[in-house]
Amino acid sequence: MRSWTPMHGQPYQPTPYQPPRMPQQASLAASADLRERMDQRRTVRAFSDDPVPEQVVLDAIAVAATAPSGAHQQPWTYVLVTNPETRAAIRAAAEEEEQRSYAGRLGEEWLSALQPLGTDEHKPHLTDAPYLIVVFQQRFYLDDTGESHKHYYVDESVGISVGMLLTALHLSGLCALIHTPSPMKFLSEVLGRPRNEKAFAVIPVGYPAEDAMVPDLVRKSLDQVIVRA
Repeated sequence: MRSWTPMHGQPYQPTPYQPPRMPQQASLAASADLRERMDQRRTVRAFSDDPVPEQVVLDAIAVAATAPSGAHQQPWTYVLVTNPETRAAIRAAAEEEEQRSYAGRLGEEWLSALQPLGTDEHKPHLTDAPYLIVVFQQRFYLDDTGESHKHYYVDESVGISVGMLLTALHLSGLCALIHTPSPMKFLSEVLGRPRNEKAFAVIPVGYPAEDAMVPDLVRKSLDQVIVRA
């Protein structure tokens, strides 16, 4: 396997790409199955502490790392956190920020939008779930001399990658939650990340607790999200 190096200034070197074409009936069956399975995905905030095979999580992160990215710069870092002390530190810092947010920093309109979800400043999922995945954006990269070089379309690239991560986790039988405490600078400090990285999200991963509950929500229908042009 070739190791990755930045491609700045390298000549265009195309390679053939001819994946096997799936027969139409098989494609229709696969797409219908995927649509049904993904419609069952829910955000979970109550996790079991039952162990999860680490390889399942690693494979999901590997899937996320196949995402397209601006100029193929792959501007993401996935930190897999299992150490109980580190997770406790993340939870304490996150709940401190969330207490300020729910006490008024979010504003009434935002708090009203959150009300149907039943969320508050308490974040037990950060220590209950067997894994935390903390996603960082690489706003720029550092070469061997320490010089910085710009990355492009970082928000879009990392967002697509995280979406693929959530899909892979769900299809592997796991549950997850996108948690974005604001501000998130404390994550860089707790995890000792370099200056070119900015926290994007904290994602607890595991099985749902036996008494897990989720909001009774309705997704928009296909007709409500598609426009033909």
